[in-house]
Amino acid sequence: MKTRNMKIHFLSLALASAFAAAMPAVSFAQAGMAAAAAQSQAGQFVLTNSNRILTTLQQRRAEFKSNPAALKQYIGTELNNTFDRTTAARAVLGIHARGASDADVKLFADALVDSLTQRYGSALLGFEGHPTFKVKSVTTLPNNLGVEVATDLVRQGADPTPVIYRVRNTGGQWRIFDVVIEGISYVQTFRNQFDTPLRQKSIAQVAADIRNGTLQVTQPATGNGKPARGK
Repeated sequence: MKTRNMKIHFLSLALASAFAAAMPAVSFAQAGMAAAAAQSQAGQFVLTNSNRILTTLQQRRAEFKSNPAALKQYIGTELNNTFDRTTAARAVLGIHARGASDADVKLFADALVDSLTQRYGSALLGFEGHPTFKVKSVTTLPNNLGVEVATDLVRQGADPTPVIYRVRNTGGQWRIFDVVIEGISYVQTFRNQFDTPLRQKSIAQVAADIRNGTLQVTQPATGNGKPARGK
């Protein structure tokens, strides 16, 4: 999993600064405490779930290798519990999401997630050396987009792999909507990949092509040109 990105528009920053200057000092303190609390919760969410999944994969490696259906079910359940597929799908669709119905966005999101589950589930069993995640930093994304949690995937006998999770709180629950591995964003990669098909066909048609295998989901490459391997 990989990617990197994000900028703040100068005018937005100037307006935000001007507005903040007019606020009482106590509001600053409250806002700061709220942001710090959100960052702490987001960091804990990523760390707890990432390490729990890696531990489960290590413990059930033999079972999952002999029973691909069990692996697919496990990965599907984890994605349902930790992944904000709707936000991710809208981000991948980009301009094509404008005016799109919720039903079409759901079709696309489900097709994309199902394809990823089938395609990358077995790759998750390849992690050796008792891998663990360690949080390096947690920062708030601009424009209330969420929180970015920068981690290292640490394995014995290998250099740490930088993995960034972009998460947001929806309905009181934290969810991942993008993963950046060694500077490569999955959202941006898929947005680029599906832009041409979406210009030629409807969202529903592209979703159907993903499901039947006519349109393959291409695995993002790392900065060194190798396929990304992720959580």
